[in-house]
Amino acid sequence: MTTTSDSDRIDAFVWRVSAVVVIGSIMSILDTTIVNVALDTLSRELHSTIDTIQWVANGYLLSLAAVIPVTGWAARRFGAKWVYLTSVILFTAGSALCGLADSTTELIVFRVLQGIGGGMILPVGQLMMAEAAGPKRMGRVMSIVAVPAMLAPILGPTIGGLILDNISWRWIFFVNVPIGVIAVISALRVLPNVERQRTDPLDYLGLVLMATGLPLITYGLTEIGTTGTFTSAKVIGPIVGGLVLVTCFAFHALRVPKPLLNLRLYRKSTFSTASIAMFCIGGALFGGMILLPLYWQSVRFESVLDTGLLTAPQGLGAALMMPIAGKLTDRIGGGPLTLLGTLLTAGGTIPFALMGAHTSILSLCLWMLVRGFGIGFAFMPAMSAAFAALKPEELSHATPQLNVLQRVGGSIGIAVLAVVLQRHLIDAHSLAARASAYGAAFWWATGLTALAIIPSVVLTLAERKARRAGAAAAADQSAMTEAMAA
Repeated sequence: MTTTSDSDRIDAFVWRVSAVVVIGSIMSILDTTIVNVALDTLSRELHSTIDTIQWVANGYLLSLAAVIPVTGWAARRFGAKWVYLTSVILFTAGSALCGLADSTTELIVFRVLQGIGGGMILPVGQLMMAEAAGPKRMGRVMSIVAVPAMLAPILGPTIGGLILDNISWRWIFFVNVPIGVIAVISALRVLPNVERQRTDPLDYLGLVLMATGLPLITYGLTEIGTTGTFTSAKVIGPIVGGLVLVTCFAFHALRVPKPLLNLRLYRKSTFSTASIAMFCIGGALFGGMILLPLYWQSVRFESVLDTGLLTAPQGLGAALMMPIAGKLTDRIGGGPLTLLGTLLTAGGTIPFALMGAHTSILSLCLWMLVRGFGIGFAFMPAMSAAFAALKPEELSHATPQLNVLQRVGGSIGIAVLAVVLQRHLIDAHSLAARASAYGAAFWWATGLTALAIIPSVVLTLAERKARRAGAAAAADQSAMTEAMAA
């Protein structure tokens, strides 16, 4: 006797699709962090200033932001499989060219090409997984693709440190090539051929507004970390300009019948509250992730490799909890788990706000594990709840929007915590003072996490209301069927 109905059972085909998506996704997510540890080496090897070499990272992030909005339309127009394959090939080719670059200019250009491919991989991959899984199995399947997102910030610096310590910096990029080849071959063999849909002409005005507005916001947020202030013209100008363009897009999208992105999805309470929760969790998650490595290196004087290993418990905790959270999400919904995860993450962050220069490393690792458990319970159930609230034809509109919210939320979290940390480090002339500066930043990280509590509660209530409405509709349908039979 089984406890899962045939309609809820996940067959091997769905897991194969998920495995292919994970192979491609982990490349693009890893590359966001793996290059950051190499900027000093790249500056020295390519005889470039740090200000210039920063564009190796920024160019990748900006091209990611620019291309995400068009992925839904492209998947409908050309088929998700072929868009995914094109994305992986572009990313792999960009990686090979980055490894062959002989100048900073060449490297920046090739990183932009890499970002164009990388920006489409995850949204299209999530779209294919959501379509294959269906709403009743969404939690279990989405828990798989979320694991790379949790492990990449740990694996990236660790792999980058190993490469820089032992072989040429070029292998930071060459390492993607064999993975990309495997991803392409796997996608050709496993992913289903989906017929192209009849699509309306591309919303060019919407594309221009979003593809310009999002990179401007992203650039402004990265400049906060560089300038250490919210009031610099380099910060205010791009952010305000980007917000104006995105606002113009919102008005445009609500007025035209076939916009680039369907913002009317936010009328659904479950989708809108899950999206807000993901935005807040993204800020807390990615913002907090920049503090721990800096603490290990600047206060405890650990190497890049040891820093990656010491940060690992958080990612491992999240990876361990996600399969459990996936099963529970399919049973009880994403809202209660998102709320539980948010509370765990906030509670697990408080000990870091209280840490000193000589706090036990073992205790910090244990609290990182707890924080990872919370992230595992919060992050993926919110994503699953958002997808489960939609019809299949709405998924191609939802995946780019959720990715944008997650990335922008993460950028805001990183920017806020970077400024808080820099300001507290100004007068920190001892190890104890520096540790106290990190503690102050972690109090802010706790506050950012707490912001997700309210949307998590609202999401729980919205899911409960939706389940009651669904049960009532099913009961009405059953009664109507019985009446007709009689």
